[in-house]
Amino acid sequence: MTSSDNLSGAAPVPSSTAPSGAAPSGAAQPSDVVIGLDIGGTKTRGVRFEHGEPVADESVGSANVQNVSREDAAAHLAELFAKIGRGTVAQVYAGAGGIDTDEDAAALAALIEPHVPEARITVVHDSRLLLAAGGASTGVAVIAGTGSAAWGANGAGQEARAGGWGYLLGDEGSGYWLGREAVRHSLRRMNQGQEPDELTRALLDSCNTDDPNKLIALFHSPDTGRRFWAQQARLVVEAADAGHRVSRDLIDQAGKDLADMAAQVLRQLGLDGPVILGSGLGMNVVRLQESFRQHLAVAGVHDVRILEQDPVFGVPLLVRDQA
Repeated sequence: MTSSDNLSGAAPVPSSTAPSGAAPSGAAQPSDVVIGLDIGGTKTRGVRFEHGEPVADESVGSANVQNVSREDAAAHLAELFAKIGRGTVAQVYAGAGGIDTDEDAAALAALIEPHVPEARITVVHDSRLLLAAGGASTGVAVIAGTGSAAWGANGAGQEARAGGWGYLLGDEGSGYWLGREAVRHSLRRMNQGQEPDELTRALLDSCNTDDPNKLIALFHSPDTGRRFWAQQARLVVEAADAGHRVSRDLIDQAGKDLADMAAQVLRQLGLDGPVILGSGLGMNVVRLQESFRQHLAVAGVHDVRILEQDPVFGVPLLVRDQA
């Protein structure tokens, strides 16, 4: 059977089930083979687990249809499963951004199913992977990557979330948000007749232009997109580390926005922690981590952890809990 579960707990999606067949001597039994997928805004990472241990680990382009076309998503999944999905697979457990409804989960499961027709497929919001990778079954997971979101669960089985609305409606504190704010900062300086500062100069160099006015057309161009502008977040981080005040303020605001999301979910669930911060920015930008901790401390939250392994490695725990 193939199932696709989202944050609200989706019903199973019917699918044919075929016999698994015998495994070669010494190989993992089919029931012991699980593939975990972490489908982000910029890449899809897949890990093949046998007996709960990773035996293959590959990355391809994004298979998130909020960021790429359905055709590109399907092509990237085909590439990934060709690398790690051969043979009988018992289960695929996929986490992805933008899984907000049963229909979202079912649509992604439908893209995965042709590659593993005998497998059970579970699709959840990617924040579930993050919490499990932090070794927690209750608490709040905060994604700070290309996008942003907070999701949590308590011991009574209640779930809550904040953010995760996508870049047009939110994604505060994310890589995209920082990249966009760098553009806005540069355009404000231009409108005020000020010379480009160090952040603007770095942005212009990265965009291969010498005129801030050209950033407007570039930002709206189909040749750039969410991934491109999220990658410009590194310029804000570098400028902040070099002492640029506005960049430091932007990262502090990002930390505050992420902390506010986490605090909201904690209140809804009646929890005081833990809060686990993960994804690209969350795991790698110390200045953001410090801001995040400080703003949560003001809210009385002190059990704050930085994820030490990628979210996809939470899949074995989720599969065990599911069983």
